[in-house]
Formats: sequence, C-alpha cells, structure tokens
Amino acid sequence: MVRELQLLPLLISFLGVAGIIVWHVQGRSRPTARLIVQIAFFAVMTAVLAYARAFPFHYDPPNSDGANMLLVAAKILWWVHLSWALIGFVRIYIVLDHRPREARLIQDLIVAAVYLGVLLSILAFVFGVPIGTLLATSGVVAIIVGLALQSTLSDVFSGIALTLGRPYVIGDWISLRDGTEGRVVASNWRSTHLLTGDHNVVVLPNSVLAKLGLTNISQPDENHQLTLPIRVAPTRMPRTIVEVMRTVLESSNVIVKEPNPSVVLVGIDASAINVELQFRVTSPARRGDARNEIIDLVYRHCKANGLQLAMPPESMVVMTDNPRHEEHPATPAALGLIEAHPIFSILSRDERTALATSATRRSFAAGAEIIREGETLAGLMIVRAGIVAIKMGDEEIARLAPGDLFGEQSALAGMEESHALSAVTRVTVYEIDKDSLAPLLRERPELAEDLAANLARRQGMGDRSGMAAPPHERQRLNHRIRSMFQIHRNHLQA
Repeated sequence: MVRELQLLPLLISFLGVAGIIVWHVQGRSRPTARLIVQIAFFAVMTAVLAYARAFPFHYDPPNSDGANMLLVAAKILWWVHLSWALIGFVRIYIVLDHRPREARLIQDLIVAAVYLGVLLSILAFVFGVPIGTLLATSGVVAIIVGLALQSTLSDVFSGIALTLGRPYVIGDWISLRDGTEGRVVASNWRSTHLLTGDHNVVVLPNSVLAKLGLTNISQPDENHQLTLPIRVAPTRMPRTIVEVMRTVLESSNVIVKEPNPSVVLVGIDASAINVELQFRVTSPARRGDARNEIIDLVYRHCKANGLQLAMPPESMVVMTDNPRHEEHPATPAALGLIEAHPIFSILSRDERTALATSATRRSFAAGAEIIREGETLAGLMIVRAGIVAIKMGDEEIARLAPGDLFGEQSALAGMEESHALSAVTRVTVYEIDKDSLAPLLRERPELAEDLAANLARRQGMGDRSGMAAPPHERQRLNHRIRSMFQIHRNHLQA
C-alpha cells in the first residue's frame, strides 16, 4: 500500500505531461476539444491526488527521498492544469457571448489574474514561500514601476475604460473634438488606430482619446447629416426659393430620402436670402459625392427657375439696386441648356443655335407618364425644369434634373427603352428630333460616343453597385447609333 501511494505522484506527473502534449496536439482552432481535454485530465489528476491524500492546498515540508520531489512536480502540474481549465471556460464564454472587443480585454485580464493567482499558490502551497512578505515587497516595486511607466499605465487604464464603456467598436466612424475623424480599424491596450478619409492611419494613445470629446457617427447608424448654406438673390419670394430648393433635394440620387431632407430659411437682408439645405447620407464616406451633386443641382434648378445666387457677404461690391434676373426673349431657352451641357461643347456656336431653334418644347403634369418601358421616343430630350423619375417596374431607381438628357437609347439607337420615365413634378423638356441630329452625328462621330457614354452613366444609376455600364455596352450602343444614322443617310440619298 505504501509502495502504491509512492507511485501515485509519478502517475500524476505522467498524466500532467500527457495532458500538455494532447492539449498542444488539439491546436488553437479547436477550443472546445481543448477544454474537454483539460477538464478530463484535470479531473483524473484531482482524483489521484485525493486518493493519495496529497492535497494541493496544503504545504508538505521537503524530505530527502525522491517521492517528495515527485509530489512537488505533481502539485505544480495540477495547478497548471487548473489554470488552463479556468482559461478554457473563459474563452468558451467569450465565444458564446459574441462580444469580440470586450472579449479580448476581459480574456487578457482574467488570464493575467489566473496566472498570477496560480503562481502565488504554487509558491505558497508547493514551496512554502511566505506570501505576505512577498506581497509587501512587490507593492514597493509596483509603486516604483508605476511612477516610471505613468504615461503607459495611463494609456492602459484609459483603454480599459474605453473598452468597458463601449463608446465605439471596431468599424465605427468617429469624429474627435480636435477635428480628427476616421474609421476605427484597431484597438489595443495602449492605442486606437483610425483610418482617415485620406487613407492614412492615425494612432491615438488611449489616454488622449479618453480626454477628447468624440462623436460616434456610426451610432445608431451611419446616416450622417450635412448642412449646405446657400445665398440666393432676393429676386423671388422666399416661398418660391424654398420650393425650388426642395426640388433640388428631391432630385438627388445620393442623399437619404428618409427622414425627409429639409430647407430652412435662416435670414434675409437687402442683398440675399440665406437658406440652409439639411440632408443625410448613408455614410461619412459619401459626403463628398453628396455635396458635389447637391451643388450641381442647385446651379441647375436656379438656372431653370430664374434664381440668382447672391454675392458673398464679405464682398466689397457696391450695389445701386437689387439684382434682377435678366430675360433674353430673343434667345431660345433651349440654347442655354445645350451650351451648358458638355456633350454639345464640340459643336460650333452656329450648330448649337440651329439645334436650339429646331427643339420643340413639351410639358408634362406631375405624375404623368413620359414613356413606358419597351416603348421608343421620337427625339432626344433635354430636361428644362422639374424632376423626371427613372423606373424599373414599380421601383424608382434614379432621378433626372434640369440639364439631363434622355432618349438616346430609343430616339438615336432605335432600341426600346429599358426603363420607364415619369414626371415627379411638373416637367418641361425640349425635344430634338432625329433629323436635326443626323448631319451632326455623321460629321462628328465623337458626338455619338459621348451620347453613348452618357446613357451608360445614367444606366449605372440604376445599378445597385453604383458602377457604370461596362465599355463593351457603350461600344455596342455607339455602333448602333452610327448604324442607324448611316441607314438614315442612305435613305435620304436614295
């Protein structure tokens, strides 16, 4: 019996070493299997220690025989397996809790506490080291180290506070009080990494981040509000200006429509009516696109509705009278649209004037159907005023504003329209018939290429990816336009 009890520490040591080997064989990718192995070996080792009446929480004074050394090794291995079993339970809980950011911090803290506790337990119950004296000595050392690492410790504890407080998570877009903003791409004990809009990584110490006020733009969602101030010359009633600016926001394809964007009158004086356009975008990364589109639409709708933008308040221009919108009845209204569109910039002044003279004005009431899907238009259309909706089935996929073209696919290429078009508001368009464009397209093939590219870009509005049609689609449409006008020319010559 005595001989058997002397061999039990050897059995425990063997189980401890075997458990370590099996634990490593399982690998990091199988945490559940690792935990089962840890619990199994730990339970068997505990049972053997209990049978041998060798309690790990009791210090046994050393003696000269080898059995005591085996018992020391057995106790150390038991404590090691206890720590691994506890850490395994912690990791399983973290995986089930689905909180990766807090999980990493909690796991590191608990693992450090478990290893520290096990180390002190081994020193106390295996080697008989007086823990009280050791803790008193380590306290003095900790004070010295703390003073030397004051800045680093401040970052560490700030990181703990930020992690537990959860003001942001990985992937959130945050803005700091000093103007720094970006998406959180990494966060550790000491610092937080932000990927800025300039595609640079800014490393912020956690202590600095905790002191600065921050705004989490991604919470509760990434919708981000923008405000664009506009100064309009007081040549129209403020109510009219508000309606025009609402049309600007309604014709946008980039901004969020729910909640509704708003137009606010913020002031008026002798030189200007101050208006603010308030709208949201789906992500901070789309702010530039949204501003560009809204500014472009403000210009177009102001031109279409006879509004003038006011001079800046710091301007030193002396005005003897309020600015007035000048009408030029002798100049066709279509000419201004044609001259403003880059597609027609390759034409001469006389050619643009001839196109404007041949254009026919057409109007559609709000809600009217301009063309159905699968039908064809008789000419190329230029939006003079109002908003045109592009629909696929019952779903609206994009909107056209003053200055936009449509009809290239049916009027020029002889193809059926792939989308339906309807008037959102009262719409005025100018229609340029095919006969007026035929000689221009024959003499300037690049005009057909530009019209095909414009159609491809507009078709890209309806694509959920936001990408324009591929080059081969533009080439196919361009070839179709040229072919149609070649047939048309041969018919006229015949």
